[in-house]
Parts: sequence; C-alpha cells; structure tokens
Amino acid sequence: MRRLPDDAQPRTYHHLRAAGVSLVVTTSAERLPHLVHWGADLGDLDDGALAALDVAAVPPLTHNTYEVSRDATLLPAFHAGWLGRPGVLGSRGGRDWSPRFADVAHEVATADGVQRVLSTATDPVAGLALRVEVELHPSGLLRTRAALTNTAADPYEVAALRLALPVPPQAAELLDFTGRHTVERAPQRQPFTFGLHAREVRQGRPGLDSPYLMVAGTPGFAFRSGEVWGVHVAWSGNQDLYAERIPNGARVLGGGELLQPGEVVLGGGQEYVTPWVHASYGEGLDALAGRFHAYLRARPQHPRTPRPVLVNTWEAVYFDHDLDRLTALADAAAAAGVERFVLDDGWFGSRRDDTTGLGDWQVSADVWPDGLGPLVDHVRGLGLEFGIWVEPEMVNLDSDLARAHPEWVFATGGRVASSARHQHGLDLTHPGAFEHVLTALDDLLSTYDIGYVKWDHNRTLVEAGHSTDGRPVIHAQVLATYALMDELRRRHPGVELESCASGGGRIDLGILERTDRVWASDSNDALDRVEINRWTQMLLPPELVGAHIGPSPAHTTGRRHGMQVRAGTAVFGHLGIESDLTVLDAEESAQVTRWVAFYREHRDLLHTGTVVNVDHPDPSVVAHGVVAPDRRRAVFAATMVSRPVSWPPGPLTLPGLDPDTTYAVRLLPPGDGEVDPKALPLWATTGVHLTGRQLERVGVQMLPLLPERLFLLGVDAV
Repeated sequence: MRRLPDDAQPRTYHHLRAAGVSLVVTTSAERLPHLVHWGADLGDLDDGALAALDVAAVPPLTHNTYEVSRDATLLPAFHAGWLGRPGVLGSRGGRDWSPRFADVAHEVATADGVQRVLSTATDPVAGLALRVEVELHPSGLLRTRAALTNTAADPYEVAALRLALPVPPQAAELLDFTGRHTVERAPQRQPFTFGLHAREVRQGRPGLDSPYLMVAGTPGFAFRSGEVWGVHVAWSGNQDLYAERIPNGARVLGGGELLQPGEVVLGGGQEYVTPWVHASYGEGLDALAGRFHAYLRARPQHPRTPRPVLVNTWEAVYFDHDLDRLTALADAAAAAGVERFVLDDGWFGSRRDDTTGLGDWQVSADVWPDGLGPLVDHVRGLGLEFGIWVEPEMVNLDSDLARAHPEWVFATGGRVASSARHQHGLDLTHPGAFEHVLTALDDLLSTYDIGYVKWDHNRTLVEAGHSTDGRPVIHAQVLATYALMDELRRRHPGVELESCASGGGRIDLGILERTDRVWASDSNDALDRVEINRWTQMLLPPELVGAHIGPSPAHTTGRRHGMQVRAGTAVFGHLGIESDLTVLDAEESAQVTRWVAFYREHRDLLHTGTVVNVDHPDPSVVAHGVVAPDRRRAVFAATMVSRPVSWPPGPLTLPGLDPDTTYAVRLLPPGDGEVDPKALPLWATTGVHLTGRQLERVGVQMLPLLPERLFLLGVDAV
C-alpha cells in the first residue's frame, strides 16, 4: 500500500494479466477503482513497482486547477475535478446530483480463468449506493459494468450511468462506424481532438449506422500495426458510445445505455444496472478483434456443431409462397449440399405483402390450407433442417392483433407513433402482449419440427411510448425482448436464433448472449459484402456472421457478378444461399455445388481459426484469410474491388503464419478459375515454398484480375 498526496487512505494495487494484456487497478477505502494502465503486458511487477507506476502517472498541479486527483476513475466524478462527462448523472428533484461515494469496499477473485475486481460504495448524503465490476478474461478482453441503487425513500431519476476507460496520449486517432441500409459498418476516421466525440443511438436498436466500436490508436494504425484500444456497448437498444479528451491531458473511451427522459426512476431500494462495456487492446486491429473472437468462442453457449449451409427463400420467392415451388427449391438445395431450409416472410395471417398481417403468428389458411406440415415434412425428408422467419416485436395496424389490442401498440402523448415500413412497435412491456407473442411462438415451435428461427426487427423505435400514459419504454422493451428470447430458448433448447434487423441493424454482444448468428446486411452484392463482412468481423468471428450467395444481378445494387466472387466472399462467413436455385443453368448449379462442398470441407478451419487482414498498399485490393490455431494451414482470399492505377498493384503478403515454418502456397479451387492461365505469375504455375516470415514480409505477386473478381490461396505447412 502507498498513500498518494490526495488520498487520506492508502491505495492497494492489483495487476491483472492475460494473453499479453496488463490491467493495473488501484483501489482504496475512499476511492472507486482507477486504471493506472490498460494495454501491453508489463511483466511481473511487485507492489513497489506498481506503486511507482502510480506515482509516475500523477499529473503536476498547474495554474487554476483543483488540488485533488484529476485522473478518472471508471465513473468520473464532479467532486474529483473531472471536467468531462460524469459517470453518474441524475438527481432527486434537482438534488443529490453530485454524489461522492465513500466507504468503498473491494473484492478481488479469480474463477474459471476470469480475474475480477468488485467494488461497492455508498453516499449516505445523496442516498445512493454503487457497485462496479471489472473483469479481465483469458483472451485479454476487459469488460466492466456498474449498478446504482437508491437507498433513500424519495425517487431518484437516473439520467446516465456511463463507464470510462483511460487511453494514453499516443492514442491520437479515432475509428468508429456508420452506414445505412445495405451499407452497414462503414468505417470513419478522425483525429482524437479536444472535446467530445459522441455517438448517440436513439433508434431502439444499435442501428444500421451503429457506431459498433469506438477505437483509439496510434496515428495510422492498421490491421497488423499500431497500438489500438477499443470499446463496445453490449446492449440492443439506445446506446451512448464516446471518446473524450480534456485539457488536463486525459483521454477516455466510454459508453453505456442512452436513457430517455424519465425512463429510469428508481424508487426506494430499486437498482439500475448498466450493460457490460467490453474493451479490447491489441497491436493492430486484427489483435483487437481476435480478443473479441476468443472471448465469444469460449462462452458455453457458443455454437459447437458445424455451421450448416442454409438456403433462405426471400430473394428466391419473396411473398409468393407456393408448396410446389418451395418443394422444388428444397430439392435443388438438397442436391447442392445445403443442410438448412429457411422459410422467410409471408407464411402467416393475411401477409401477402408488407402492409398487413404482421403480428398474426398463425399459419395462413389461404396459402397453406394443410398447414406448414407438407413443406416441413418434405424438407425434413430430404435431410434438411427447417427454419422460419418471424418479427415478434412489430405489428401492422392492418392485423387482427392490432385491431384486438390497440393498447399494445407504441404510443406517445395520446397518439400512435409514426408508421415506418407500414409497421409499428409492439409494446412487450404489456404483460398481455408478451404472453400473446410467447404463446404464439411456443405453439409454432411445438407444432412443427423447426430447428432455426430468423428473428427480425425491421424498423427503428423513435417514439416507443407505453400506451396509455406515453412513458418511454425502450429500456424495458429491450429487457422484455431478452426475456422472450430466453424463455423460448428454455422451452426449446435445440432451436437456434438469428438476429436480423433490416439486415445488420441489431448486432451487439447483448443480443449475442441469446442468438447463434447475425444477418450482417440485406445486401448480397459481393462487392458490398467484402467490406461489410470484414468490418463486422472486427467484433464477431466468421461462424456468427451470415453471408449468402445472392442472385446476379444483385437485388440491392443491380450489379452483376460471377459465381466465383459471390461464393468466394460468402464462404468466409456462415454460408447461405439466397437465390432461386431452380432457375440456374447446369454450369451455375455445378458451381454452387462445388462451392458448398468447399465450405463444408474447410469450415472447421474457417470457424475456429484466427482471422487476419492484409494491409495492402493499393486500396483496389482487399485481402484476408483465416489461419488454423496450430498455424499449419490457412486459406486466403484476394478481391480486386476496383481498377488499380499501377499494374501489378504490388505483392500480396500473407500475415499470421508461423515465421519459421515453410509453407506451400497454391491457388485453391474452386477459387482459381477467373484468371487467364497464360497470364499467371510464375509462382502460381510452378508452385512455391516460402517461410511464414517471407510470406508476411515479402509475399507473392498478385494475379492479374479484372475488377470485381476474386481468387483463393491455400497455404499448407511443408
């Protein structure tokens, strides 16, 4: 222990280490946890060395500053002279707005490889109690959350409860994401300037323009270089993700739930718990992403069985549901090696287009006079699993449900909220609405042999008010959705869930606690998906990211692409097919079959290996790969997304391999068929053996591809 100038109580130091990451936490009886260091492993340090590190980090007192510590705890506070966003923001009718938590108790423990620091504190004057949790997982991933309890009798309104993680001055550049429908997770960079860079999500879901991750790093950081620190809020509703730099030199990355006015008012003894804020450090973005991947793969509920190839009916038939047409599609899918058949929108109620029937989760007697049994039996008879599409949190006003229970539709200020996509939000915070949806879905899964549910969420919730009083309920709606999913999983433990939201509008680690797959985008255009898949995998490993072979021309862009780039892009996720297989000619059908066979042969590697991205100097080349855990083999893809200014555009380096192992590098079928054999570089015709160090530092010459073409490489230890 050591007493610093601004502490009446001595500090205790905790050095948490895992997978190349050090987390140095200081605690005392009158201070919430503070992170002295979060980043690269510092090696074995005794208490004296940790105390010296803390002393070295204390900033000097300069003119016109507070005579107290100005470094941020995990919940920065006004009383400590913090000049940025406070961690706790709220009041009791205008009082108790600047709490000072004292009598802090700390517990440090390790269980199942997870190192934890639990701190509890009270402010008897403000009538508040606080709990802060910090965890360092074996992957090196950090996560933290807080809980605020009202210990007084009068209500306390919580305006914000946010956690902040310090980053060092060399983290001078920011990366986060934006986007729109079919263009999700578009990266954007900017300098880490003074002030606040805040990304506030007010959509009732993370959104198609989700910030996704807030990353700070050394200027020019890339996939394989530069120190980076990133945070993610594991919450499926409104979010607040930010980076802040204040004049005393402090820089933090922070986040939490974005609360609406009056949404969380704590009565006496009531508690509000934040979502987990996950944080990852690495040398390069690949290392940062790798910690998220390792954390997710270590969860007990992570999918362990091979990820089945699926066919989704949407872009094949849309709302035109016909038994003969769909059984023919299932036959073609089975012949191609598909393992799961998913019936999309249009099977229920009056749902012949997107304007009616949403919420009526009974099989349409008009379209399916004998129920879904004939189709399900046919699909199961082919050896395929049967899946189905639902959108339980939404309703059309032109539906039996809305006519029977208009009070279950979101409303605000005595009026129904604005329509979007011809639909409205269904308020699951009404016990009757929750039970109605639960019963309907339970009956559906009990009646038919369904192993997979595509769970959609196709509109934003900008006026989600509880009828009839109009109170904001997005926070409670998210919790109700979680509870609905959890209860269905409890009743039907073998059923897998996919998170879809107008494509990739609800991808976060909160929804991933209860789902087995996400739909990354409604765009099946291969050129779009090269980038969308790459950046989605900054958070999620490939086996959780749905990627489909779509039709040509693409539904969302009108672009035409050959099978090689469409399929060669999709196999690096959880492979699916979303086109009408019954109209393909013999050659296209054979190509689909070859690509499905390739995926099934290599998915053990693709879904357990380390994802690597190539920092190619020419932006016309996007290249990436997956390296086996033992680094004995790898598969890489290189896509020419545009025409390069110079030709050749420069060698293709292959990172992530063992530097001292020699590898055979070869073109990998079926991803080898779009280049004129006479134009191949010498290595591609004779074969080549190079060490991992040579492949990462020097590489091999690119193939002369036309724009929007792709090739695959197989790399195997000799």
